[in-house]
Amino acid sequence: MHKWMAGALAAMASCAVWAQAGVGYPTKPVRMVIHIGPGSSMDIIGRVLAQKLTDTWGQSVIVDNRAGAGGTIGMDVAAKAPADGYTILFGAASMAIAPSFFKKLPFDPLRDFDPVTQLTSRYNVLVVPAASQLKSVKDVIALAKAKPGFVSYGSGGGTGSSDHLAGEQFGWMAGVKLLHVPYKSGAQALNDLLGGQLVIYMGGVPVNLPFIKSGKLRALGVSSLKRIAQLPDVPTMAEAGVPGFEVNVWYGLLAPRGTPQTIVAKIAVDVARIVKSPDTRERFAGLGADAEGTTPAEFRQYLRRDVEKWARVVKAAGLAAQ
Repeated sequence: MHKWMAGALAAMASCAVWAQAGVGYPTKPVRMVIHIGPGSSMDIIGRVLAQKLTDTWGQSVIVDNRAGAGGTIGMDVAAKAPADGYTILFGAASMAIAPSFFKKLPFDPLRDFDPVTQLTSRYNVLVVPAASQLKSVKDVIALAKAKPGFVSYGSGGGTGSSDHLAGEQFGWMAGVKLLHVPYKSGAQALNDLLGGQLVIYMGGVPVNLPFIKSGKLRALGVSSLKRIAQLPDVPTMAEAGVPGFEVNVWYGLLAPRGTPQTIVAKIAVDVARIVKSPDTRERFAGLGADAEGTTPAEFRQYLRRDVEKWARVVKAAGLAAQ
């Protein structure tokens, strides 16, 4: 067989696969469930993606915020949605936390979802009000040791969320007891921090960055292994006094289990093209997130590893299942 003929047949086969997938997908609006309230780091980035997908598909991608119970309310809504590609979940690391933190979870992240793509890696930053007497992570640890349970921190997404577990991991690794105060969104926690109701906040870089830049907040440490481009002068938590500390609050898209794999593949390809484009990379970087755009198989492996990691943290921190 001539090479040109083999190439032509391969191209025809490829086209046939996509035709079976329904290259025209989507033909109607798509609902994107975000399992946290408006104004959070997660919501900010999710809405950027929703607009980009709307532009790409020519169909509206409608954001549906479903907050509460550490994000499990929104996750459950998406898990029980029809597996037709018209409901997708904008998920985060709290999905990997849920199996070890909640006793009676109405879904299983690994069983009831088809991972589509990991969009970003996103880190947290430990902040205090600009007027706070706390100038460093070591100051926070010293205060917490002097007054166990006095140092309060908020969590966007509430009990069992990635913000909550980031604070618990900090307390466990630093050998101190912190006071957790749950909120439905990072914006609410940030509002109380600025109002003096909280001592510290370890929330997402996207929601905190504008306040750090304006001088209203002081950044003490970031949760990445290396310093981040958005805050190059801020040490990592490891550098600041908590060796080995890292929290990657990834964001990703998942579909209800049983969604046609051809549709899953199309969404993954379209999203990867979006997040790897220079303008989106720059937009995400400005929000404090690094673009990823992995394949469904890669994301499934990553999710499985993250479930195992957070199970170890929950056990080590002595957290009772809710």
